[in-house]
Amino acid sequence: MIAVLIFMTAAVAISYWWLWKQKILEQPWLTEGTAVDNRDSTNLAGKSAKSGLFVFLAVVTSIFSLFISAYFMRMNLNDWLPVDEPRLLWGNTGVLALGSIAIHWTARAANNDSIATVRYGLIATGIFTSLFILGQWVAWQELVDQGHYLQSNPAATFFYLFTGLHGIHLLGGLWVWLKTTLKVLAGQNAEQTILSVELCRNYWHYLLVVWLCLFALLLST
Repeated sequence: MIAVLIFMTAAVAISYWWLWKQKILEQPWLTEGTAVDNRDSTNLAGKSAKSGLFVFLAVVTSIFSLFISAYFMRMNLNDWLPVDEPRLLWGNTGVLALGSIAIHWTARAANNDSIATVRYGLIATGIFTSLFILGQWVAWQELVDQGHYLQSNPAATFFYLFTGLHGIHLLGGLWVWLKTTLKVLAGQNAEQTILSVELCRNYWHYLLVVWLCLFALLLST
């Protein structure tokens, strides 16, 4: 089991390394330069950034699909013992949904040229997302207190794997969110934030859907 997880983790790392080499993970929508004032160049950069995010999310989807397939295959073996998921996960799900709503509201504010609302929306998004990650950590501690460790049971292993992998992707989103938020707080206007905020919105919505799928999977099995 551990050998399989190591192999799959190595495959994930290689995939992200390839994306980095292709400049997809460098967040081109956050790059500053003289071309920002040129509308055609800005539109081209926007299309490039959206395409890059699409490719990245396609790879992430493949990775989660791979782990979910392994989950279904592994659960059919005799040593599989279902784990009672902490009830805190329900609250965490609600908090993540609020974060997704907040970034959606922020994107609308950016398109309406309301920089004050953008500031509040970005801050709210960061707070809700951070609370979700903290809540997931607390859920881990509850499992540990119940005696469910990483290697104690395959079901517990996959629980840690799914929640940990999802949390890592959220942390990556928070890194981009932090860069955007700092620029807004430093005086960037709403028009300059539209692309960054819209891509953050798409990413947050995507991770919310991924988590809902993972949560439903964990509850049903």
